[in-house]
Amino acid sequence: MNGRRPYSIAILWRGDAQARRTATQQNNRFFRIFEELAAVGIDAEPAVYDEAFADEVREQLHTADGVLVWVDPIHQGKTRTTLDALLRDVASRGPWVSAHPDVILKMGVKEVLFRTRHLGWGCDTHLYRTAAEFRAAFPRRLQSSGPRVIKQNRGNGGQGVWKVEQTPTRTGAVDTCASCMHYAEAFRRICRFRNSSRAASPISPGAGASSTSRFSRAYPTA
Repeated sequence: MNGRRPYSIAILWRGDAQARRTATQQNNRFFRIFEELAAVGIDAEPAVYDEAFADEVREQLHTADGVLVWVDPIHQGKTRTTLDALLRDVASRGPWVSAHPDVILKMGVKEVLFRTRHLGWGCDTHLYRTAAEFRAAFPRRLQSSGPRVIKQNRGNGGQGVWKVEQTPTRTGAVDTCASCMHYAEAFRRICRFRNSSRAASPISPGAGASSTSRFSRAYPTA
């Protein structure tokens, strides 16, 4: 590279302390990326991350020219709150971060479905910025439009996605229930909640769709 040192890239993914100690360029699912970077003269190194050793990862990233990040918004109950703050700090000190957390908040959240609802893939989509706004508007929308899909703003693998519909009660009145779509479990469990005080009972997995996008086509997004 014309006498210059090779650029260095840290490839970051979530793992425990053992995974960090034993990570190499070949023993993980990103090994092809390591190979392609090496082919163009870029040094790449594993940067396994967890909140338990976040400061250690921060020091590593400060020495890199760039960071490629592959961490889901939700993983085994953990979010990216701490990681996003770390990445913002790293980016402010010079290294290039992909994708920067602020970019993800603009493009990688469910709100983009609302902002682009006028495009070809859009449908009847609404955005609730507060719990009070949701309580005020959603019940009426459910009654007038039929089944809806609710999605939390940031999630993955179907976490935080619900189908909500009205079902008859034993007295013939209309009650509200939600079928929780467990995409991450390949639809092994689809639960119907009569209300928050009763236990969930399984219903047929055949009620699900093959993906969030197809499910949204079938039912408007809340």
